[in-house]
Amino acid sequence: MTELFLAHRLDLVRLAFLLAGDQETAEDVVQDAFAAVYRRWSRLAEREKVLPYLRAAVINGCRMVHRRRSVARRFRGDREVPFWSAEAAVLLGESRREVFLAVRALPRRQREALVLRYYLDLSEAEIAEVMGVSRGTVKSTASRALRALAATLQEER
Repeated sequence: MTELFLAHRLDLVRLAFLLAGDQETAEDVVQDAFAAVYRRWSRLAEREKVLPYLRAAVINGCRMVHRRRSVARRFRGDREVPFWSAEAAVLLGESRREVFLAVRALPRRQREALVLRYYLDLSEAEIAEVMGVSRGTVKSTASRALRALAATLQEER
């Protein structure tokens, strides 16, 4: 479990950061995913499938964060909390901030498909497994996301 944590924690935190939008939440989501795996470690029969499970757990954790934020916005208004910490600015750099904001504005499923494909470099089959959808859905979702992203970035130039 320690080797798995050391080898994949940073990639999973980056994945969660791209989906959740802030570093603290990303670290919490990843820590929760590893804790869930650790609790079940002795009962895992197929340990080679732990990494896909962790990726799916991180994505589901980010979905839960977005649901909670949505509910909170309903009760306190639509104030957007600034999320650019000094660490986040260094992580992304000025040149990537525009792309990050455009990706962040995509619908959840499109954002997940692009991050898994182009950030983690997963195949369509792996993305389908992590997201719990078919390969065809992955293809069409990624295609729509790329078109929307291109249109958004063209508008900003």
